[in-house]
Amino acid sequence: MHPSITAAYLTRYRSLASAAGTGADPAPLLPLTGAQRRFLITRHRDRLARTDIVPLFFAFPRGTVDLARLRRAALRLARQHPALRGEFTVLRGTPVLRLGEPSVEVARVPVDPSDPASGEFAVDGAGVAGAGLPDGPARAALLRALLDWPTDGPALRLLLAAGPQDEEELLAVALDHAACDEQSLGLVTEGLGAAYADPDGGEDAPGAGQAVAVETYRAAVEGQLDNEARAAGEAAQRHWAARLGALADAPEGAAPAGAARSTGMAVDRLPAVTGAARSGVFPALLDAVAAAAHRLDDGDRVLALGYPWGGRPADTEPVLGCFLNTLVHPAPPGPPRPLDALGADWWDDLDHADTPYDEVVRAARSAGASWSGALDGLLTFEDLHRRPPLVLGGTAGREVHLAGRPLAAPIAVSASHGEDLLVRLAWDRERYSDAAAEAAFAALLATLRHHLGAGA
Repeated sequence: MHPSITAAYLTRYRSLASAAGTGADPAPLLPLTGAQRRFLITRHRDRLARTDIVPLFFAFPRGTVDLARLRRAALRLARQHPALRGEFTVLRGTPVLRLGEPSVEVARVPVDPSDPASGEFAVDGAGVAGAGLPDGPARAALLRALLDWPTDGPALRLLLAAGPQDEEELLAVALDHAACDEQSLGLVTEGLGAAYADPDGGEDAPGAGQAVAVETYRAAVEGQLDNEARAAGEAAQRHWAARLGALADAPEGAAPAGAARSTGMAVDRLPAVTGAARSGVFPALLDAVAAAAHRLDDGDRVLALGYPWGGRPADTEPVLGCFLNTLVHPAPPGPPRPLDALGADWWDDLDHADTPYDEVVRAARSAGASWSGALDGLLTFEDLHRRPPLVLGGTAGREVHLAGRPLAAPIAVSASHGEDLLVRLAWDRERYSDAAAEAAFAALLATLRHHLGAGA
């Protein structure tokens, strides 16, 4: 049995950490989870690669947001969470978090009223406004700022934009994916709102609380690394080899994922799924994404669909960071599969959900897969009942979804389950035509309705 990737990383990290503070650079170092390391290694190898970001967008009545007050609140939040202090970096080939000052930017984005980029993104054939999404120069300015995210930070950016005639302002709350996952988003919206409401303006002096936060974060990451090391054993290798041995990369000549500067979005709202049927929503979404991806793929290969999964280790304090793992669902061509069979395979995969992604790729290749680890599609799912709203000055922001966001795969499907089931398909417009993407979205919705019933 080969040494685990996690064990090898910990050996290198501990060597670096033991020397930290003894030389010219006194900053302490913290370890990173497997997901965080993947983000950093990708950037380190390809200087043209974009930073993977997780953005939320909120609309507030014009004049609601006090930018100076928001900046103080953001600094207070960052001081409470080591993932927002310092720099994610690679030292001697080893990804680490080097602690330092809060890594935050709060700014108003200039808006050009005549920006030709506004309105250029196709959304379900109706334009962004027709799909109920914000349109206009403010949206275009925010998206351009996010596309130009610097690879060296910051970890948190709060960007506000409004056109001269807009009645609402758009606020982007965006984080480096290395610093956050779904659970972190709730900590951010709740923490920002609390700090913004503080009568002292969110000011919080450095002190003993920060040292406790560092040790809490370290314990959470080390607990996650322990889980990852245990999950890389022979049973996990056999499972993923059997599941993913038929995967293959896209043919040569396909545009690399994440390279597009233009993306489209299709949107639909389905009735919320209630009762026992909720357990079938995620397997149904996996099959629906497979239907969309195969509609867009020219061949008959088994496609690799990724989805984030996981959380903090048991008995871990809630800390901001990236503790998820990306699981891989193999999607062969063909008609919709029975939902119970999909669910059984999915539950089997969840038994090995902590296996680090690089170990999963290694297992697939050991079984003969000609697969580099590149994904053909991504699925993200969020239960909106678990994330507090962003409230600033007593006003709750209205969450909105913007077409044109950067993609980490040729297609990305996002589903949000709250009062309804909001489904969004984003695609790389340099790879797929709008007509082809809209046909794929129709196939996705048809598959969802097949599994969840006519009411969907």
